[in-house]
Amino acid sequence: MDSMLGYVFVALLSVPLAVLFIPRNWSVKYSQDPPVRLLTKRELSLYDGKEGSRGLYLAVLGQVFDVHKGHKHYGPGGAYHFMAGKDTSLAFVTGDFTESGLTDDVSTLSPLQLVALYDWLAFYQREYQAVGLLIGGFYSETGQPTDALLQVQSSLAEGKRLQAQTKAEMLRYPACNSEWSAARGGRVWCSTRSGGVVRDWTGVPRKLFSAGSHGVRCVCVEDTSAAEEDPSLQIYDGCPPHADSCSLGDY
Repeated sequence: MDSMLGYVFVALLSVPLAVLFIPRNWSVKYSQDPPVRLLTKRELSLYDGKEGSRGLYLAVLGQVFDVHKGHKHYGPGGAYHFMAGKDTSLAFVTGDFTESGLTDDVSTLSPLQLVALYDWLAFYQREYQAVGLLIGGFYSETGQPTDALLQVQSSLAEGKRLQAQTKAEMLRYPACNSEWSAARGGRVWCSTRSGGVVRDWTGVPRKLFSAGSHGVRCVCVEDTSAAEEDPSLQIYDGCPPHADSCSLGDY
């Protein structure tokens, strides 16, 4: 009986010991992500969708996407085939589809233009399968962001700040309605929906000169007394200060 109990004790003891000595490569790795695929520019060029190619890829800011489901757009004969097999980030914003314009060098873009470029990146992230990163201007051979990408991200943050500032200005000073006819010339006026901003006040038309811009636009101002103290706002010539409509004549 004692020997039988001894066998049982040894058997029970062997179970936790066996668990302890299971080879590590047998264990399930729940948190480990698959390695990111890294492609060189030459490798990416093999995915241009042409006969004999390996597939149909393009890159935006160094992120590579499989755009095969959009073959009619990006494949041979498609309107955007020139983007296939390469990173043409600059062209997404400039619309320059010449050889010199089809580049990933975005150092000439303004902060607000980079916001527009990141909108394109978000589109591809949403609509197409990401397959990896492109080694070059934005990612190193180990998949780390380059100084160029860090600079782009810094400028993007500035662009978002400017964008938020512009939106706030548009709410504070909504755009005027405008019309022109050969018989009566031009007219600008304000309403409770002008500029696409629905509000409970009408406002009066003023010329707004924005800092850093050589242009001027017509805006609707709610507080006429405050407007008189703002040097960036000017009354239209010949228009009464409290009128919500101004005739401009020929312009």
